[in-house]
Amino acid sequence: MALSSLQTAPVRAATVGRMRWDDLFADLEGQARALESLETEAEIADRIRVELGQVTLLNRLRAQVGTTVRLRVDGAGEVTGELAQVGADWLLLKAPDELIVPSAAVAGGIDLPVAAVSPEGVSALSSRLRLTAALRGIAVDRCPITVTLRSGERVFGTPDRVGADFIDVAMHERGTAPRRSELRSRMTLAFTALAVVRRDAGGWG
Repeated sequence: MALSSLQTAPVRAATVGRMRWDDLFADLEGQARALESLETEAEIADRIRVELGQVTLLNRLRAQVGTTVRLRVDGAGEVTGELAQVGADWLLLKAPDELIVPSAAVAGGIDLPVAAVSPEGVSALSSRLRLTAALRGIAVDRCPITVTLRSGERVFGTPDRVGADFIDVAMHERGTAPRRSELRSRMTLAFTALAVVRRDAGGWG
């Protein structure tokens, strides 16, 4: 019996030893998998940070075209309306009058969803259609407008000339056509001063 015990003891020890090594290797494999998972998560997090760093406010707004947005605009306060179009540096809202809002005057959005259009998803037309083109369009239309400046001041009149960085507004009384005899003055406004340009759907009365 003693001899039998002596013969079996090393076998048991070897078995226990193998189990311990197996456990160790399994633990090392588990640690390796966990480390690999952490590295993958870190890479994903880094990629998200890089991609998020390329997202602009305009691209987030582009994802909301056709929906109602609430914006904080310098000089105009909260502006709410359906976002109809986003140009290179301006927005078109319907509230219900049509509003052109230069993006430089937008201080931020209220409850703005996090979705965004990727830079690659922005059409070439949108990226080229600048505020100058939008204001020239309303100048051709010759519809009276109310301009809210970033200072809070308001100017009413009919758009006359549009330059590279300014718009001339022929100021006259509401309900009168912009004839020379009716003009009070002509205001030249820098684009950087504009907060909201509202189209007066009522026309000249």
